[in-house]
Amino acid sequence: MPLPRAADGRLVLAVDVTCWLRPDAHTSPQRILCHTYGRGKDQHIPVPGWPYSIICALEPGRSSWAAPLDALRLAPGDDTATVTAQQLRDLVERLITAGQWQAGDPDVLVIADAGYDAPRLAFLLRDLPVQVLARMRSDRVLRRPAPPRQPHTKGRPPRHGSEFVFGQPDTWGNSDTETVTATRLYGTALARSWDRLHPKLTHRSSWAAADGTLPIIEGTVIRLDIEHLPSGATPKPVWLWWSGTDATEADTDRLWQAYLRRFDIEHTFRLFKQTLGWTRPKIRTPQAADRWTWLILATYTQLRLARPLAADRRRPWERPVSSDRLTPARVRRDFRHIRPTAACPARAPKPSRPGPGRPPGRKNTRPTPRHDVHTPRKTGTTASRNKKSTIPRPRRTDQRTSQQPER
Repeated sequence: MPLPRAADGRLVLAVDVTCWLRPDAHTSPQRILCHTYGRGKDQHIPVPGWPYSIICALEPGRSSWAAPLDALRLAPGDDTATVTAQQLRDLVERLITAGQWQAGDPDVLVIADAGYDAPRLAFLLRDLPVQVLARMRSDRVLRRPAPPRQPHTKGRPPRHGSEFVFGQPDTWGNSDTETVTATRLYGTALARSWDRLHPKLTHRSSWAAADGTLPIIEGTVIRLDIEHLPSGATPKPVWLWWSGTDATEADTDRLWQAYLRRFDIEHTFRLFKQTLGWTRPKIRTPQAADRWTWLILATYTQLRLARPLAADRRRPWERPVSSDRLTPARVRRDFRHIRPTAACPARAPKPSRPGPGRPPGRKNTRPTPRHDVHTPRKTGTTASRNKKSTIPRPRRTDQRTSQQPER
């Protein structure tokens, strides 16, 4: 099945982490505190769950469709950048083997949000035909290339140039490219880029185990300013980092417009959870959750295959659209009319009945073990020795037969 491509024939992959929240599943192992947004009174409350790293191929233009290609659950103690880089490496190698990318094609563009370390991701994938485009926080500080060494200068030559502080315009200097684009939703969009900027790496966090001199990872920084937002809120600038250098004005426009398509993956996550019921089952083991996740991806792939066959069965309040503009929810609405005409390679399901279970009145002699919630920590740090358990104590049913839990 051909994958969606950009206007220049380039594969555009979006990677992001979405969580299967399991706050009350105390008997489920390998749960991690996941970041959630907008819960309570607009608070970012960590909730225990299973985070999944999902990679999708994005379509050109405005669309709620994406092509999920891989899903991987993050285990406790995993470094997000390292695991994502290995996941992308395996996927790109499979795409090359399948003929989706051939020699002479444009490099694959990987788009990520600010939660990823873009320079480290580009460094780990430097031997593949991959370019990384990711958003950076507005408080970052990068460095320019080191100035040329003057003759008769003593001492160690500098490895870094002057600072480029995102929050201080007096450190930016003149931009290398500048484009102005009129948009329908955001008004006038001003994009500026600065070439060959790199972060100053230290032997800390994910680089703590690196030996010798740390590399200098140069890239292009793009700042996007828009005139207004559709919601009426005050727009904030968007900072992007691209692993390529010597960007032209056409590259600058292509990159920031490609980054806007990254939000299509959020529509896919919402469809997984609200429509296809990805997080609805109360599964205990993470291995069963992995199998169910791949079933959801297979179900979504069936909707993509049925996309040209579906008819528009709209609600009375919905606007009519052409067949090539149907959303995944509308295709699913007509899928029950497509399924009887399609071949079914699977056999009829065998009837089964649930087991008898434990007889009434008999006590549970094999209580299910309970597991702690793992806290994500930075690479290179050690866990605290005096760690207090986060699982609740089991309720006592009989004072004479119950055992005191270990402290």
